[in-house]
Amino acid sequence: MTQQNQADAIIRSHVLWATGGGLIPIPLVDFAAVTAIQLEMLQQLARLYSVDYSPSIGKTFVTALTGTTLARLGASFIKAIPGIGTVIGGASMALTSGASTYAVGQVAVSHFANGGTLNNFVEDQVKNAYDSAFERGKGYVSDLENDKGDDAANIYEALEKLGQLKDQGILTEEEFQTKKQELLSRL
Repeated sequence: MTQQNQADAIIRSHVLWATGGGLIPIPLVDFAAVTAIQLEMLQQLARLYSVDYSPSIGKTFVTALTGTTLARLGASFIKAIPGIGTVIGGASMALTSGASTYAVGQVAVSHFANGGTLNNFVEDQVKNAYDSAFERGKGYVSDLENDKGDDAANIYEALEKLGQLKDQGILTEEEFQTKKQELLSRL
């Protein structure tokens, strides 16, 4: 498997996780979960491209790209409205979270593949690349959700159901993690 194929697989699995994380019904918890997923993806991509990674520099990179991402925060807070707010906010946050994660991954891969590190990025350049990739990411996430025959979409649905079972107390954390790793290994 080529380095690019490995990077694509890392991004795809994290987009699926971020999309699911955007569905967490508690405002700001969803935002924190998606940020953690993006940092984990960045760490894996840095390892793949032999780039030094530290949590603080990773946070700086992700923050430089995503900024405050007011749209994500707005979708998160909409969830606080009982009933319809959860549905609308969840759908909006899921799409935005997946697209943002896709964009962070694409920018990181491009930067690392061209010899960049987490210490030498030019904020304006990566931010412009992020904005462009974010728009492409919306289509990427929609395609994952719309293509029910696609393995990734089926795995996404299974992950979402597993999360619901864990939240309901039917699965333990250990059972959830084991099944999650099994599903992600199929991507």
